[in-house]
Amino acid sequence: MSNRKIAVIGAGSWGTALSLHLAEKFEQVSLWVYEKELCDILTKERENKWFLPDIFLPENIIYDNSIERAAQDQEILVLVVPTQLLRKIATQLKPFIKPNTIIINASKGIENDSLIPCHKIIEESLGTSCQIATISGPTFAKEVANKVPSALLAASESEETAKIIQEIFSSSKMKVFTSTDIMGVEIGGALKNVIAIATGICDGLNLGSNTRAALVTRGLVEIARIGTGMGAKPETFYGLSGLGDLVLTCTGDLSRNRQLGMQLGRGKSLNEITENMRMVAEGITTVKSAHQLIKKLNIQASVMEETYKVLHEGKTPQKALKDLMEVEISKEFSGIKGLA
Repeated sequence: MSNRKIAVIGAGSWGTALSLHLAEKFEQVSLWVYEKELCDILTKERENKWFLPDIFLPENIIYDNSIERAAQDQEILVLVVPTQLLRKIATQLKPFIKPNTIIINASKGIENDSLIPCHKIIEESLGTSCQIATISGPTFAKEVANKVPSALLAASESEETAKIIQEIFSSSKMKVFTSTDIMGVEIGGALKNVIAIATGICDGLNLGSNTRAALVTRGLVEIARIGTGMGAKPETFYGLSGLGDLVLTCTGDLSRNRQLGMQLGRGKSLNEITENMRMVAEGITTVKSAHQLIKKLNIQASVMEETYKVLHEGKTPQKALKDLMEVEISKEFSGIKGLA
């Protein structure tokens, strides 16, 4: 592996920010842009006016609307596409992927129906000859692009691969830790978006800091219940990809999921909110998977269940809050496998 070139598949805000970050370490970054119009804008103006405006992109980032050209002969690919499109995009990439290619997932979600996280989608789509990893953590794209000191977690079932990813992304402004619990890292990154919507609803209803703190804390317990039920390690959820990402997304003004929740809390419908959204709030689809997993694993996750009902069954936030307060309670950490 050399530091000559790398490809980033997906030119949303996070894909663009990662391309900018990687451009400091690689001679060439190939950025695949799905939208032909946006690709033309990026090539001409070197600014992602749709998803990450007001940030200049250096000349060693090359933009391409062809997924074949972007991926051809690459040793490392970073996939940054909406989770529900990941299987389709990975299948398109398959003819151009060589054995032992490093595939780094940077998306956060759980596929609907199959109920599997991103690294499993990639395994099923590309096979196991690739080195598959995930990066996750408390990072807003705009702040990474502006070189705000940040931290990430590089996760892979292979410790050696995790260390390679750590080296790829580490810089003077980015501290990267490693983990072999890729399942836990991806579940934490995905489900925190659901809790961020719930927290946004709380803020939209002007319920105050007590309610927000309770929702975030109980949300973390629910994430850990689902994650450990899927085989993840409980301690993962109290690190960067769990607690860290949860706190950021539930409290930060740059969080799309929190902002969506706030508008729901103020009385807008989901259709009203999303009809003009250019960027995806992953929690909208992830909550469907969470709802299915709760049933499949037979666990209690009342915050996620009520959030699902507000988003997809037309329940009012006020009624969801009332029902949440009437849920029968148990011990604080019951249901988290492996945690005494």
